[in-house]
Amino acid sequence: MTSDIPETDPKEAAAAERNAISEALESRLMAIEAAARFHHVELDRDELRIPKGGAPSPAALVVWVRDGGLWCRAVRMRFSQLLKLEVSSPVILLLRDGSAAILTTVDPARNIIWVKDPRAASGDPPVAVDELRLSQVWGGETLLLRAEREVTDDNAPFTVGWVGQQVRRESVLMREVFIAAFAMSLLQLIPPIMVMTVLDRILTYQSLSTLALVSMFFGMALIYETILGYVRRKLTYIVGARVDARITLHVFKRLLRLPLDYFERQQAGVIIYRINQVNKIREFLTGKLLSTMLDSVSLIILIPVIFILEPTLAWVTLVLAGLVGVVIVAFLGPVSRAIGRWSASETAKSSVLVETLYGIRTVKSLALEPQQRDIWDRRTATSVQLKLEASEMANWPQTLVTPLEGVMGRGVVLFGAFLAIEVPGSIDPGLLIAFMMISGRVAQPLIGIAKIMEDLQEVRIAVGLVQSVINQPPESVNPNAGLRPRFEGTVEYNKVNYTYPGGKTRALDGVSFEVPAGTMLGLVGRSGSGKSTITRLLQGITRDYEGFVKLDGNDLREINLSHMRRAFGVVLQENFLFRGTVRENIIAGRPGLTLTDAVRAARLAGAEEFIERMPNGYETWIEEGSPNLSGGQRQRLAIARAVIHDPRLLILDEATSALDPESEALVNANLTRLGKGRTMVIVSHRLTSLTDCDQILVMDRGKVLDMAPHLVLVERCSVYRQLWLQQNRHLESAAARAGVAVPVLAQGA
Repeated sequence: MTSDIPETDPKEAAAAERNAISEALESRLMAIEAAARFHHVELDRDELRIPKGGAPSPAALVVWVRDGGLWCRAVRMRFSQLLKLEVSSPVILLLRDGSAAILTTVDPARNIIWVKDPRAASGDPPVAVDELRLSQVWGGETLLLRAEREVTDDNAPFTVGWVGQQVRRESVLMREVFIAAFAMSLLQLIPPIMVMTVLDRILTYQSLSTLALVSMFFGMALIYETILGYVRRKLTYIVGARVDARITLHVFKRLLRLPLDYFERQQAGVIIYRINQVNKIREFLTGKLLSTMLDSVSLIILIPVIFILEPTLAWVTLVLAGLVGVVIVAFLGPVSRAIGRWSASETAKSSVLVETLYGIRTVKSLALEPQQRDIWDRRTATSVQLKLEASEMANWPQTLVTPLEGVMGRGVVLFGAFLAIEVPGSIDPGLLIAFMMISGRVAQPLIGIAKIMEDLQEVRIAVGLVQSVINQPPESVNPNAGLRPRFEGTVEYNKVNYTYPGGKTRALDGVSFEVPAGTMLGLVGRSGSGKSTITRLLQGITRDYEGFVKLDGNDLREINLSHMRRAFGVVLQENFLFRGTVRENIIAGRPGLTLTDAVRAARLAGAEEFIERMPNGYETWIEEGSPNLSGGQRQRLAIARAVIHDPRLLILDEATSALDPESEALVNANLTRLGKGRTMVIVSHRLTSLTDCDQILVMDRGKVLDMAPHLVLVERCSVYRQLWLQQNRHLESAAARAGVAVPVLAQGA
């Protein structure tokens, strides 16, 4: 007997489960977008990192919202805490099924809250929910959002004050470290007191019971000192690691926000050397400075103790420490200037090293090793000479301080012995030895404080070098601001003028044109005519131009740069491939993309054929500089990387210039497929690759000469016709040898 109940298809059940997960995720994202919209911020879903086959974690959602320019925090709350909230803006409740609800109002008197489904119509009222009903769907995960109330660390300039602020942010741990240091300072008194007691009491009176008691206290103090020392060092390491992480992350974020033209103007070696000065700053903060500060805590206890033991010797110790400080302060200026000259020479030397490494192929192929070695030798000699001068200058204060330190450590004992002889009974031997031990512990931090001022000068120079890079004006003052429209691909230039920094003539002079979405636009002209400048402005590399560049009617300068560039695909003449697999280079860190997407993009770029011939296919490893790939292969991988996310606008700036004829023909054959459904801007000197373009823009000396299809331009534009004839004269010769009549138009008649 068969059952009348229909069996459930496993595929249908799996599909239904996927749909439910997708709807829940959509609800969560809609809720967050609605809350952000309340604060006049439009979030971009392309910035959200969603793991493959899963939902974003609360931490990922927080990062997404913060990247959009809002303050956000994920917390776990109870219903009673919700009732205490002052709901001045929407609060997101993350439900167990992966969806979300928007908390709009709380009513503590009636013990209910009002929530709204983000998928509900805008006119639908919120729903009242009590604790019992909410607990069935909500586990406590909550997202709190609000507008930023102050300048964030990302926007703060890099200064000594900012670095100090990062240390102060660890105030809780620092307080525990200082407590441990204070306790250890108390324990430091036990060895001197023990020595004094042994000399003045135990040996004098032969008291074994006192010796046993002192030994017991010494053992307990030793155990506590060991434990406190471990705790202090561990907390210090934690503070140092956290400060180090924040400084490093801040520097790298600021570095990525700098405009491209800054990197084009500066030598890579200079930038790298200056950025590496962060290591010196970090080592100073978490090393010498922190250790000196902790050692200085002992002065609170030890200075009063030495005055209690022997005021005269205590004053001698403090006066000598003051003299050490005077010597070091007197040399601060000369030492700082000498270190500055040496740092400048190190910067110049570093630039030679990095430039040689970047251009090692050229150096090897042209046998430039002797010239580069000669430059390196001269820079190294200069650096060594200035290093010796700086060391000599820094050696003088150390030399003058050494006898003062000796007097503080051992001379005080001699002076104490003199007082004991002159005034019998004034100083016991045990007290003198105890004072020597304690005064040595006092002298060390006092000298350390004086010496830290010398190190501070070197750190200030390091901070100045780092500032000279990352405090440059960023590409966008607020990277989270700006419009985030959906692009169709209409491009318009309206009376655009642009002059490169330091240039005297305009790279673009009154450029005006418009192409509708889906147009394949070619850019041609002689070298220096402004073709690449048009694409640079279109990518937002520089916004310092006159006139207007518009995308779909929106002023380019009002569009969020990150949002715009993610919608673009760009292929340059020289493209950089990252160290990794072929698949990783094609996907290029875009979340959610798979091998299937990489294969589709490779097929579109004409790269599938050579990838499949590689030893490991898409998992073939590419080393730095991609030595195992030809120029054409690198270029086709770059094209695949540019089209994998289906960009609405694709820019090919001399993208086929490095290709061999076969590869170029393959890419040109795919241009129609590449351009389907998107706007394409193709810069090329080879006019044969542009004949199928919908429109070709002819540039000359920064001005637009004409814009029309290929056949029209050959007839009416003399510059274009001349370029065409120069590149295709071999066709005329071949036709003449074959006895074929050459078209009059091709002859330029």
